[in-house]
Amino acid sequence: MIIREFGVRHARRALALAQPVRQASCFRALSTQSTTIPTAVPDLAPNALLAASPQHKPTPPAIFIANAKSARRRKPDEVDKTAEFYQHGRQLKGQIGNLGTDVEKRYRPGDLFLNPPGPKDVTLELLMASQAHMGHHTSLWNPANARYIYGIRQGIHIISLEHTAAHLRRAARVVEEVAYRGGLILFVGTRPGQTQIVTRAAQLARSCHLFTKWTPGSITNSDVILNGMQMQMLDENDKPLEGFDRHLNERRPLVPDLVVCLNPLENYTLLHECALANVPTIGVVDTNTEPTWVTYAIPANDDSLRCLAVISSVLGRAGEAGHMRRLDDAKLGIIEWQTPLDVENFMAINRKLAAKEVEKAARFNEKRSAAEAAFASSMS
Repeated sequence: MIIREFGVRHARRALALAQPVRQASCFRALSTQSTTIPTAVPDLAPNALLAASPQHKPTPPAIFIANAKSARRRKPDEVDKTAEFYQHGRQLKGQIGNLGTDVEKRYRPGDLFLNPPGPKDVTLELLMASQAHMGHHTSLWNPANARYIYGIRQGIHIISLEHTAAHLRRAARVVEEVAYRGGLILFVGTRPGQTQIVTRAAQLARSCHLFTKWTPGSITNSDVILNGMQMQMLDENDKPLEGFDRHLNERRPLVPDLVVCLNPLENYTLLHECALANVPTIGVVDTNTEPTWVTYAIPANDDSLRCLAVISSVLGRAGEAGHMRRLDDAKLGIIEWQTPLDVENFMAINRKLAAKEVEKAARFNEKRSAAEAAFASSMS
């Protein structure tokens, strides 16, 4: 009896102790949280109690919240020192403003047309700045230009600027003398971007220009190609003369006395016609161009518009100087150029015709005066 009551009491106590263990193991099987049972004393703080309540939802970290704002410290109010800094800057400018060098703009594209350089302004620095020394790749070179090449850098031929300056001055002298003797100069540049260059050079030298494709036969077959072109007769002071209309309508078209070509590669037909007609030519020769195509070669970069603008400006200024020299000498009675042979023949024929007209008029006047005298004597 005693043993049975003891067993009942202890069995109930064992069942009471075993029931929470089974319930906890069941929760562990259905839960995804850590199964570690804390052994420390639970936190009795209000936040901890709120988090332990079943109605509380845990808040995600701030990085997962779209409208999360970082806590920034408010900067203390700073004193506005703009006026103080301005006064300090003006004070420094007054103290050190006059020190140092003056910075000037060395290159503006319009300067080459507004104030073109002349033959006396040709320097190695100007040619270097205009990229006149840049040639083509070594695989494209013409061996005839070896005398103009200074060296090779990164596979590119470098043109000697000393040769460029010397040949440019020589070409300028030729242009000046042709303009001084009243010759007709033609500036040719048919690449894109060369229109303004050749027109400005022709304007300075009082000559002609061409910026479109050359018409084959304009020199060798000028009687057909240039038939009907307008011409004008001028005296030593560049003033138009009258009485040459019949001669201008009957004579052959004009042929240039000098041709300046900025791109010889595209104008081989023009240069060949000039050679057949014995017309001297001046050309900008790059490292890939044949220098024997022109009479006076200028070794330089024919792909740089700035380089071509410098060269054409120098030649245009040279033509302007020759033109002004001719006008100044004409005022003093010095004439260095000769009248063309066909014009002299036309003037000689006109003189003979004028003399015959004078003789005819004199005979008519003599006969008229004799008739009047006879009539007067008969009336008396």
